[in-house]
Amino acid sequence: MIDAATSRQIAAGELDPVADAFVARLAESPVDAVFLGDVGKALVEAGQEEHADFLLRMADDHLRQGAAWRPRLQLLRRAGALLYPEPLALHEEIVRSLLAAHGGSDLAKRLLDKLGLQRAPDDIPKTWEKADRVDELMALAPGTVVAMEGKGAGRVTEVNLQLDSFRVDLGALGVLSVGFAAAKKMLRPLAPHHVLRRKLEDPAALVALKANDPAELVRVVLASYDEPLTGNELRQALAGTVDEAEWTSFWNRAKKSPQLVALPGARQRYRWADSAASAVAGVRERFAAASWRERLDLLKGDGARDPSMKSEMVASLAEEAVQLRGADPAAALDVALALERAGAPLAGDLAPEALLTASDDPVRLLGATSRATREEGYRRLPAARGDWATWYEKALLREEEPKVLDLVADRLTAEARAGLDRVVGELLTAPRKSPAGFAWLAERAARDESLLQRSPLRFFQQVLASAGDEAFSTHRKRLLKMADSGGTLPRLLPLLDAAQAAQAEEAVGKAPGLEQYQREALKNAIQLRFPELRQEAEQPLYATPEAIVAKKEELRRLLEDEIPANRKAIEEARALGDLRENFEYKSARQRHEYLAARAAGLHRDLGRARPIEAAKVDSSAIRVGTRVVLRGPAGEERAFTLLGPWDSQPEQGILSHESELATSLLGKEVGDSVTVEGKGFSVAAIQPFR
Repeated sequence: MIDAATSRQIAAGELDPVADAFVARLAESPVDAVFLGDVGKALVEAGQEEHADFLLRMADDHLRQGAAWRPRLQLLRRAGALLYPEPLALHEEIVRSLLAAHGGSDLAKRLLDKLGLQRAPDDIPKTWEKADRVDELMALAPGTVVAMEGKGAGRVTEVNLQLDSFRVDLGALGVLSVGFAAAKKMLRPLAPHHVLRRKLEDPAALVALKANDPAELVRVVLASYDEPLTGNELRQALAGTVDEAEWTSFWNRAKKSPQLVALPGARQRYRWADSAASAVAGVRERFAAASWRERLDLLKGDGARDPSMKSEMVASLAEEAVQLRGADPAAALDVALALERAGAPLAGDLAPEALLTASDDPVRLLGATSRATREEGYRRLPAARGDWATWYEKALLREEEPKVLDLVADRLTAEARAGLDRVVGELLTAPRKSPAGFAWLAERAARDESLLQRSPLRFFQQVLASAGDEAFSTHRKRLLKMADSGGTLPRLLPLLDAAQAAQAEEAVGKAPGLEQYQREALKNAIQLRFPELRQEAEQPLYATPEAIVAKKEELRRLLEDEIPANRKAIEEARALGDLRENFEYKSARQRHEYLAARAAGLHRDLGRARPIEAAKVDSSAIRVGTRVVLRGPAGEERAFTLLGPWDSQPEQGILSHESELATSLLGKEVGDSVTVEGKGFSVAAIQPFR
C-alpha cells in the first residue's frame, strides 16, 4: 500500500519525490514490493504511463539480478500486467520466479506438473491460484517440522504425489498419513524458535532451562504463540519437559519474573513484557481502562511489581468503594475485603463489618459477591450481627456453593444446632425448596452420622426422587453418586426397619436415574440385611468359594477402576465437539453400557450365589458338588464333576449343574442306569468333588 503523502505527490504530478521514495524502498531489505507495484499502478491511473513503466522495469531488473524471487512474485502479482501485458509472457515469468523461489527443487517441479500450472497459461487468476497451492504444499516439504492438532510436533518424511498425501513422523505416536486437502488445516509448520519444535530437536536445552531459568522457559513458550496463554495452556505446551510432579514448584519460580504479566479476566492469561518497566507500564494502562472487578484482579496479581503503582491502585479502589457503597453494596464489600487482603483496610462505613451490619439482607448481599468474599463474609457475620444464626439458616436454603454451606453448617452445629435441625427438616420435607441445599445435605450426610438419624426412610426416598427430578438437573450427578458404595443411601440402610426396607426397595425399583449396577447393588444390600424381602422364586447360583472370590474381585475392579475410567473417557470425548459425529464419544458410551450391564449382572448373581463346600456334600446321590464315575458294558469309564456355571470347564469334565447332561444325572444313585451321548452307562461311584 502507498502512503497518503506519495498519493498526494502523484496526484499533483510531483514525480521526482515519488521516484526518490520508489528507489529508497527498492534499496531496503526486505524489499516492499507491494509498495512498488502500487506506485506503478497509481502512476498509470494518473496518466504517467511512461514514468510507471520506467520505475517498474527498473524494479523488476533489480529484483531478478538480486535473485529476490519472493519480492518479485509480489511485484508481478501487484503490477505484472503492466510489466508483461501479454498473459503468456506474464505466466512464464510467474512460473520462473516461483521455481527459483523454491531453489529449483525437484518437488516444486513435480508439484507444478501435478497441479497443471502449464495448462491454460493465458488464465492469469488461475495461474496465481495454482502458484499459491504450490507454495502451500512446498511449505510442508520433507524435513519440515510441523504441529498437528492434538498430537504435538512431528516431521514430514515424505510427499506422495500419487496418493496426494504427506507422511508425518510423530515419534511415539507413530507415522500418520495426511491428505493434501486436510494438510492446510491439520499441519502447521513451526518456526525454529517454537517451543514444540525445540522439544523435538533439542529437548535437553529446554530441560536445562527448566532447572536453571524457569522464567526464560516460560518466555520461550509465550514467544511461540501469537496470543496470550492460560496457565493450563502453558502447562500443556511444556508437557514432557516439566513433569506433573514438578509443575507447582516450576511455576512458582517462573511467576517471580517481573516480565511475566497476568491479564485480567475470567480465564487468566499470561503474556511476556519486553522489560520490567514495560510490564509495569502495561499494568498501569490496563488498570486505568479496567472495570472495578478487573482492577481487583490486577491489584492481586500485579500490585507487588511496583510499590508506587500499588499505592495508586489502592487509592483508586478506595475511591471506587465510596461510589459503590450506595449503588452496589456487594461490590463495595468485594473491594473492601480485597483492599484488606492487600494490606490497606478500609475504616468507618466502608469496613467489611460495617457493610454487613448495615445490610437489610446479608444473605442477598453476600450472594452477589465473589466466592472468596462470601466465605469471609459468613465468617465475620456472627461478629457483625447478633441475629447471625437466623441469617445462617436462610443461607442454607439460598446459598449454592458447597464449601460455603459447610462453613455455615459447622458454625450452626457448634453454636446453634437447633437452627441446623430446622433447616434439615425443611429440606427433607420439601427438597425442591432448595435443590442446591438438598444436594449439599445428601453429600454431607455421608460423613455426618447425626444427619442420617433424621427420618432415614424419607431421606432415602427423597434422594432417589430428586435424582430424577428436572428441578435438580444441575445436581443430578452429585445425587446419583450417593447411591455408590460409601454414599448416603447405603449408609441409611442400617437405620431402617423391615417395613421401611420394603418401601426403600420399592423406591429403588422405581428410581429413573439410577444406573442398573447401582440399582442391583442397593437391592442386594437391602436384601442381605433383610433376607425376608428376597423373592422365593429366585434360584440359587452354586459356585466354589474360589469362583465367588474371583467374581467379587471382578466386580470391585469394574466399580472402582473401569467404570470411573470410562466416565472420564466419556467427559473427554464429549469435550471434543459434535456428539453426532464423535466416534470417541459413541465408543465410550457403548463401553459404558457394557460395563454397567456387566456390573449389574455380577451384583445380581453374587446376591444369589451359594458356596459349594466339599465337606458338606452328600454323596449318596449325584448332586451339585459331586464327582461321578460312569461305567459302560465293555468297561469304558467316563468321569464328570458337577459344579456351578462359574466353574464349568466341559473340556475337563467339569459341568455346570444347569447343563443338559448334568440335569440328566442329578439325583441318580450308584447302580442306576444313565445315557450319555447315546450310549448306556451305569453309575459306578459318587464322591465329593474334593
